[in-house]
Amino acid sequence: MNCIVEASPNNGQLTRRGFLSGAAATVAGLAAVPAWATHNIPADVTLRIGSVKADVAPGKTILTTGYNGSVPGPLIRLREGVPVTVDLFNDTAISEYVHWHGFPLSAALDGTMEENSLSVPPHGHLRYRMTPRAAGSRWVHSHVMTMDDLTVGTYSGQFGFVYVEPKENPGRYDQEIFLSTHEWEPFFMDMDDDDNPAAVEEFGETDWGPSMVEVGYRIGSINGKALGHGEPIRVKKGQRVLFHILNASATENIQIALPGHEFLVTALDGNPVPRPRKVSSLDLGAAERVDAIVEMSRPGVWILGSTDDDVRGSGLGILVEYAGYSNVATNARATVALWDYTQFGLQRPPQPADVTLPMVIARISPGENGMERWTINGKSYRSSDPPVALHKNVRYRFAFHNTSSDAHPLHLHRSSFELTRIDGRATSGLLKDVVLIGARQRIEVDWTPEQEGLMFFHCHNQFHMDCGFQMLFDVR
Repeated sequence: MNCIVEASPNNGQLTRRGFLSGAAATVAGLAAVPAWATHNIPADVTLRIGSVKADVAPGKTILTTGYNGSVPGPLIRLREGVPVTVDLFNDTAISEYVHWHGFPLSAALDGTMEENSLSVPPHGHLRYRMTPRAAGSRWVHSHVMTMDDLTVGTYSGQFGFVYVEPKENPGRYDQEIFLSTHEWEPFFMDMDDDDNPAAVEEFGETDWGPSMVEVGYRIGSINGKALGHGEPIRVKKGQRVLFHILNASATENIQIALPGHEFLVTALDGNPVPRPRKVSSLDLGAAERVDAIVEMSRPGVWILGSTDDDVRGSGLGILVEYAGYSNVATNARATVALWDYTQFGLQRPPQPADVTLPMVIARISPGENGMERWTINGKSYRSSDPPVALHKNVRYRFAFHNTSSDAHPLHLHRSSFELTRIDGRATSGLLKDVVLIGARQRIEVDWTPEQEGLMFFHCHNQFHMDCGFQMLFDVR
């Protein structure tokens, strides 16, 4: 089945192009237009979903699904405010959802089942037009629900960096590097399995409990290669290197550092921070992005990677090699600092909110099958639940309270929100689409909906999302 639609750059409404059937035909705002009007015009962006063999390390080839035959998918560069035509081809046997993470698109193009977005049918094709209105570091990834299938969704190789060039770019740097972290060979771990001590090996923070099942991994990577098995980042002394870093993990929150160097953080989730600050290490929840400039002032060979020895040893790192140096990397321990969003925000209270919505996060102990459940305000999401009604141009304050001992990357689709309070400390001006809430932490964020329609909220830990950590809004 082919589906060709167009999103207006002015109002996000859709007009029909080509033949639509099934769920796609129910999308509001579609009107008939001859298919021949666009099908011969080359697309600006083409993503082909299909099988990929990823050579993560010598003797370690991962069979997965990816975009355009590579993992990660090719870097996509767009221009702020310039419409593009997108072609999506699905060479697999399952329907796929392609989510443009961090883009304020219509619900129809956002790429989620919950928002009734257009899907890419098995062995089918979907074409549409969209206008990237948010400059900065964005990304694209599968939004298929996985449940007990650890080969699909964000566990797979379906992810890629998208960079939207701003209309004006005053940045000064000598090199621009895009890095995506990801883990491979996921497996379920029974935390009561005393006969398999290796099963407790895992990358991120967990909430250990009786008969608990978690997801572990056997190998990590940056740009699809385990530490030491890809090309190094080659730099020269005195260069200013702009790093765009994406945590493309399905479940893991990471901390990375480059020993002997500091990161000047200039943007979070693609949005410029009000107060750029130098830090020795970066914390990224799943799906978060950091843009940071590093001044290359310490010649040698270094490892940019996880600050956790086991995680770095499992592959989550990449060599940084100065010109004239090609020996073994310096074995230096990174300086690690406590991550604090407020250091990048304005030290003044935000404007008052119109409505405050409590958002209490809790874990429900595993049942007989060992699978946990997650709740927001006492409810675990079901597709039959009616969405929560909200209104355009109303300033909502979400008061998150994490009652669990897990850290959760909280993501709101089709929008950015403003961080306003972290553990009682006021801040403003810091816009994000994912915020990592720590164990037992309280965070408040403000959001003023500007678009109508369904908007999906969830934990970006795929396992937690599959276990009910979701909420759907309907903006009217």
